Amino acid sequence: MLHVRRMLLALVCSAPFLVTPVLAAGMASLDLQSSAFAPNATVPAPYVCTDAGGTDKSPPLTWSGVPIGAKTLALVVRDPDAPSGSFVHWVVYNLPGNSGKLDADVPRTDTIAEGGDQGVNGFGDIGYHGPCPPPGKPHHYHFHLYALDTKLELKPGATADDVEQAAKGHALAEADLVGIFER
Repeated sequence: MLHVRRMLLALVCSAPFLVTPVLAAGMASLDLQSSAFAPNATVPAPYVCTDAGGTDKSPPLTWSGVPIGAKTLALVVRDPDAPSGSFVHWVVYNLPGNSGKLDADVPRTDTIAEGGDQGVNGFGDIGYHGPCPPPGKPHHYHFHLYALDTKLELKPGATADDVEQAAKGHALAEADLVGIFER
C-alpha cells in the first residue's frame, strides 16, 4: 500500500511536467513575413521615404499561425534607433482575425478596405511612413503584430500608445519582423 501511495504521489507531483510540453506544443506560433525583405535585412527602396530615394509605400506583409480565438490583429511599426527615441511609422488595428495579409501600398485612409483601422504615425499622419533615418548608423524597423482576443474600442486615428495600451491583457500571440535601413 505504501508503494502505491508513493507512486501516486510521484505521478501527481510530476503531472505539471507531463502536461507542460503538450500545452507548449499546442500553442500558436504567430509568424510575420514580407515578400519585400527577409528578417533583419535591408528594407528596399520602394518602402522607404522619398527623401531616401523610395516611393514611401507600405510593404506587403503576410502572417500565419493566428491562434483560434483571435478576433482582431494590430500592427505597430517602430524605429527604436531614432534620435528622439522610439519613432512610430505605422499603426493598424482591428484587422479581422481571419485575415492573413496586408498588400503593398495600403492607402493612407482611416479605414482599410478589407477591414481594420489606421492610426497616426510619428509625423501625425494617417497610414504608413517608410524608413527615413538621418545619415549615419543603421536603424531597425520593428513590424510588431499582435493577435488579440477582442476588437479594440478605438476610433480611427489612434496612436501607437493608444493601441498598445488597449491591447494589454488581450494578446494571444505576437510576432516581430525587423527590417534595417540606413543612408
